[in-house]
Amino acid sequence: MSQPQNAISPRRDEDFPEWYQQVVKAADLAENSDVRGCMVIKPWGYGIWEAMQRGLDGLFKATGHKNAYFPLFIPLSYMAKEAEHVEGFAKECAVVTHHRLKSDGKGGLMPDPESQLTEPLIVRPTSETIIGATYAKWVQSYRDLPILINQWANVVRWEMRPRVFLRTAEFLWQEGHTAHETSAEAIGETEQMLGVYEKFAREWLALPVFTGEKSAGERFPGAVNTLCIEAMVQDRKAIQAGTSHFLGQNFAKASGIQFVSRENKQEHAWTTSWGVSTRLIGTVIMAHGDDDGVILPPRVAPSQIVIVPVAPKPDTRDAVFAACEALAEKLRAQSYGGEAIRVELDKRDLGGGQKSWEWIKRGVPVRVEIGPRDLEKGTLAVARRDRGHKEKSFPTSEEFIAGIAATLQEIHDALLARATALRDAHTVKLETKEDFIAFFTPKNKDKAEIHGGFALAHWDESAETETEIKEALKVTIRCIPFDSQVEDGQCVWSGRPSRRRVLFAKSY
Repeated sequence: MSQPQNAISPRRDEDFPEWYQQVVKAADLAENSDVRGCMVIKPWGYGIWEAMQRGLDGLFKATGHKNAYFPLFIPLSYMAKEAEHVEGFAKECAVVTHHRLKSDGKGGLMPDPESQLTEPLIVRPTSETIIGATYAKWVQSYRDLPILINQWANVVRWEMRPRVFLRTAEFLWQEGHTAHETSAEAIGETEQMLGVYEKFAREWLALPVFTGEKSAGERFPGAVNTLCIEAMVQDRKAIQAGTSHFLGQNFAKASGIQFVSRENKQEHAWTTSWGVSTRLIGTVIMAHGDDDGVILPPRVAPSQIVIVPVAPKPDTRDAVFAACEALAEKLRAQSYGGEAIRVELDKRDLGGGQKSWEWIKRGVPVRVEIGPRDLEKGTLAVARRDRGHKEKSFPTSEEFIAGIAATLQEIHDALLARATALRDAHTVKLETKEDFIAFFTPKNKDKAEIHGGFALAHWDESAETETEIKEALKVTIRCIPFDSQVEDGQCVWSGRPSRRRVLFAKSY
């Protein structure tokens, strides 16, 4: 039986990693730059990030946070104050040692030896240390707390095996940094922000996620606890889609964030940090995309509706374009998710079929085609990206406008249901080492074969076992789920006693 013709080659089931790269290219989202490990985010890809920013920023501000900005450069001495933190990032840090260039005498340039910095600067891998130094100046009394700040920024973590959106040397993110009077307040903040991420994943990205705590081996360097949301994508691997860290007083002590308490005693603040990045774009592509390209959840689509005029003959063009513009204006007056609906009118001098395929590959949720016959009938040709590209409905303009918000929500709900079904179908409980190894081992090791999924299995809570599993199978503990019940059992790897199951998976 012949396979259906698709826009993307190879298909997901043939070579998922290569499929992903081809989808990014076909959708015109991003491309590799001339700087190894860095990417150029193109307008459609950046539009997705802007929509994510708007959604998250609104959620952050609704919980009392404000935006600020802190330096890109961090003095080496600031990093050195937090030994565990530095060790976790040391191999990924980019270091600035000079502040100017000079001619090398051969027509090129070189660092001027006389411009060597007295103290090297680290290009921001994360901002706990530089923000901690700032907070130490701001905080004197318990009355100065809490500090609830977020920044939208870029960071650099030198990446040896880059992949666009998923792992790049430079990427965009937000990082929240808060300081509190008490441990309980900081823990509450950590849990609250994880809840914000879970809400955003479900209500904006149509992603069902597991929530839980990281094991000590997977914890953010220097944190007391790291909480996370974990999503499954279509090759059944996990992606860490957001983290929230309770830092205790570790960074406050290193940075000197102290205050006079209500009891008139000198105390260190309790701090948190939390963040998500442009990795979310890659997550959405791999969770929802198909063999024709990207499928975007409506709330993060740069354009939620594209109107494609079909007017090959000059004598009908003006009437078709006028009808398209009138429809676009009426649609923009509608709202979905608290925002005006975003409409693109594609008036490029290209064939309608070519334009439609471009928008299919980009993942725009709804396509509307209007041609002379549609004007005669008083209807529109409407296609939803969550359905087959040949499947269309033919409502009147009034019917389409009246139902557009409901249609966009239906698309979101369909994507969430589809992703949930995939996750649930490939989340299993495993009891034996043999079954565990078989679950995470492809039957054909010479082929990029989709296998595995999420395994809920007992773990003896030892770092030794965690490391052995990672080295043997490239499988890690994604989280200790919050809903994991106390359940006596035997570790799936060592056979030693275990108190509960944890979530294992291969991951990006």
